[in-house]
This record gives sequence, C-alpha cells and structure tokens, in this order.
Amino acid sequence: MSPPALRPGPRPIGLHLALTMWTLTGAAAALPLARLGMVPWAPELKDRAAALNADLARADVFGLMQAVGAEVTGRTGAFLTAVEDYRRHPYRRDVEDPPVLWQEGNTRLLDYGAVPRPRGGRPVLVVPSLVNRGYVLDLSERRSLLRHLAHQGLRPLLVDWGTPDAAEKRFGFDDYISGRLSRALDRAVQLARGPVPVLGYCMGGNLALALGTLRHDAVRALALLATPWDFHAGQPESIKLLVAPNGPIPTLICQLGEMPIDLLQGFFVALDPLLALRKFRHFAALPPDAAEREEFVALEDWLNDGVPLAGPVALTCFTQWYGANAPLKKQWRVAGTAIDPAKVDCPTLVVLPDRDRIVAPAAARALADALPRPDVLEPAAGHIGMVVGGRAQAALWQPLAGWLKARWA
Repeated sequence: MSPPALRPGPRPIGLHLALTMWTLTGAAAALPLARLGMVPWAPELKDRAAALNADLARADVFGLMQAVGAEVTGRTGAFLTAVEDYRRHPYRRDVEDPPVLWQEGNTRLLDYGAVPRPRGGRPVLVVPSLVNRGYVLDLSERRSLLRHLAHQGLRPLLVDWGTPDAAEKRFGFDDYISGRLSRALDRAVQLARGPVPVLGYCMGGNLALALGTLRHDAVRALALLATPWDFHAGQPESIKLLVAPNGPIPTLICQLGEMPIDLLQGFFVALDPLLALRKFRHFAALPPDAAEREEFVALEDWLNDGVPLAGPVALTCFTQWYGANAPLKKQWRVAGTAIDPAKVDCPTLVVLPDRDRIVAPAAARALADALPRPDVLEPAAGHIGMVVGGRAQAALWQPLAGWLKARWA
C-alpha cells in the first residue's frame, strides 16, 4: 500500500513560508536600527520601547547579534519541521456524512437526525458559510456540534453547499438564498409540518438572516453565530486597500470569474499574518502522543479543504460588504428586498465569542444591536474554538441546544 499523499497545506503554503521568513529575518535585520533608536513604535508601546532601547544600549552588540541569529535559525527550523510533521500526519477524518435528505445541483441537505436514531427529533435548518465547508460543525466523533444537538432531541439538517460547478460559479446571493436555501427550507418545513428554527454560522448567519427576512412565515427562530454585520469594525487599513472596487481582489475575481481557494485563504492570512507561525510553533511543542496533535491536524485539514467562491458572491462580499459596509447601512438587497434586522419578528439568539480573530466582536455585536430583542450568548472562545474547542460543549453546545429546544416548546 502506498503512503498517503502529503497534505497541501497550510494554504497558501508559499505565502505562509514567505511571511515567516520575512518576519524572523526582519527582526534580526531591524536590530541595528533599534539600537540607534530608529525603529518607529506604536504609541501604546512607548514605555516598553523605552525600556528595550535602554537594554539595547547596554548590551554587547556582537554577542546580541549572534544570539538573535541563533534564535531566528532555531525558530525557522522549528516552524518548517512542524509544517512537515503536519503534512505527513497519519490522521484522516473519522466520521461519515449522514443520509442526504434533499439535493439540488451540488447542494445537499444532510440529515443528522439519523445519527442517534432513524429520523428523530425536531428539525433545525443549519446554514454554514459559503467560504469554508460546513463539516467544521461535525469535525470528528469528539468534536461535533451537530451530533450533540441530535443527541439532545433535535434534528439538524445541514446545508452542504458542495463545490460549485460551472453553472454555480455564476451564482449570486439571490441564487443561493431565494433559490437553493429557500428550497432547502421548504424541505425542512415539509418535514416539520410547520416553521423551523434556522441556525447560521459566520457568513451562514448572514444567509440565515436574509432567509428569515424573505421567508418569515417559515422561520420559527434564528440563531446567529459569530455573524458579521458592521464590516468596518476592527478592519485593518490593509484590507480596505485590498477590497476597493479597483483593488487587487475584486480585479482578480472579475478576471477569474471566481474567488480561488488560495486567494481566499490569502485574504484570511492578511487579517492575521503571524497566525501560522504561532499555531505551528504550538504544534511543534506538543508531545508526540498528545491527543491535541490529532485535533490540531483535524482542524487544519478543514481549514485547508476549501472550495472556490462563486464570482458574483465574492464581488458582493468584498466590494459591498467589506468595501461599502452595505449590510450596516441597510443597503444589502436579496431578491429586491433590503435586509433589515430591525424588521425580524421571530425569536433570535446572537452568539458573540469574545476572542474572535476572524469576525471582530464589534462587527458581530452590531447585529445584536440592530435586532429588536435578541438573546445574547458570549462564550469565552474564538471564532472556531467555540464550535470545536475543548470547552465548546459547556460554552456553546449545551446553551444552544437548550435555546433551540425551547423554541419548539
């Protein structure tokens, strides 16, 4: 039997390697300038910079340069070794998809009610992002929000968007929300014999909110997890340059007709350029037999298992959402209808993880502020950690299950 192929990630691997090398070697190169007081420091680091400059002035310059060089070499080697260990790790995802309840094109509706018992529980339509695959909500046997909900007497119906084919790459939000998602809702309503709760995660929350606006008669409640609404809150200046109408990202989308996986991943790298260096350094420090190593690999595999984003959807996201902040201004329209959270008349739950690095907490809190009377849950977790982390069950899974079940009471 041939060994499994090396993983392609972390994606885009060339960008991660370049940023790591630039960061570590740049730190060494800046040392002489720092000793001369020529490094510009952020205002909030003024006191720490003064103390560092005083230490540098007293240091043996040649010994210091040698020590810094050795540290750069060691950290670079540790990063490369950790990446190679990840790429060769034997772990493969250990759960299979549940039965398909409905399908249209490459979009499927997966029935998690069949996991603990045949077709049991109260239906909940679950809407993940179009950006990453929805199985982050069913990452493994130990890390599965959907299987937890199913064992709590609910029947999660996960919308699996699949990989866009040639026709689906021309889809805009109207096609996805008033088309595919609305028809998936019809199947859930048919199953429940009435309105159903809808749960949306990240960008899926935006889709769920729009669905609730267009199909309020069929939506019993909305649970919106880490859903951005004020797209300028916490946005780095570099992102504003990237998403300007004539900026590099919209231009490439127009030329390619889609948002390729590695370009999309590069956008997330721009939000936190040093994330890969930090997390692979942590991975390298784990004992070889630690269960956390396998969990790291499982999550990293999901992160690298992306799909292209349809061109019209990508352009709306980058020019209207991140560029013009259209949702906050009530200028985002789906099927001709402006999406206004203030007009939502069903029960709502807004989940605001307080350590979110992907959706700034202020960006998601703007949605809670715009809804009439939302319940708010603030788990001490990050964007992804709240659904798959070690404390996810207590922080999110259990209270979310309780809230959803109460909507059926």
